Amino acid sequence: MSDKEKFEGFKEKLIEENERKYGKEIREKYGTEAVERSNQAFMNMTEERYAEFTELTSQVIETLNQAYAQGDPSSELAQKAADLHRRWLTFAWGGTYSKEAHAGVAQMYVDDPRFTEYYDQHQPGLAVFLREAVHIYTKTS
Repeated sequence: MSDKEKFEGFKEKLIEENERKYGKEIREKYGTEAVERSNQAFMNMTEERYAEFTELTSQVIETLNQAYAQGDPSSELAQKAADLHRRWLTFAWGGTYSKEAHAGVAQMYVDDPRFTEYYDQHQPGLAVFLREAVHIYTKTS
């Protein structure tokens, strides 16, 4: 099996796991078309783009932790974290973006304990801080 075939299998496995865990829920919330577009964008990712995506994931968390230590979601560093998060979302959403959806996802991170746990494992209160930073970034509340 070539490296390319292994990478394709890896992406398929990640999508299958996501579908098994969240498929029904995300389709009800965002619609089948949006989910399929996101899945297709993920499947079309090259190894290089996937490496960018995973690096961006790390940058979001690292920058967010640094901004949290400053304590101000409107700070330059917090707004950089919100912008990195926007860039991360465009990867995940197949290149599409809207401020309203970005703000909605950030709110979901606080409302859904699974997402709160993911962010708060890095720093308790990080999910709320990210939501506040994103709401300032998108000028929503």
